[in-house]
Amino acid sequence: MGWIGTIFLGAVVGLSGWWLQRPRARAGMRLWLVVVLAAAAAVVAKLAGNLTGFFYDGQTLEWLATVLAAIATVTVLGSVAAR
Repeated sequence: MGWIGTIFLGAVVGLSGWWLQRPRARAGMRLWLVVVLAAAAAVVAKLAGNLTGFFYDGQTLEWLATVLAAIATVTVLGSVAAR
């Protein structure tokens, strides 16, 4: 998966996560901010995995790490916004 694929995957996970949040949390979260931060988290996870040698481009673990990083970002943003 290339860098554009990683950004797209993070953005889709961010959009899905925003849509699945409770309405109270969703009201405090800006859609564009969630999508951008989820995509950035996916890119950081890919970069960290490649730099440490934990996984390489296209491996299944890379997909899992990028998706989990994006989900964690959306979860944290939803928790903060619900306060």
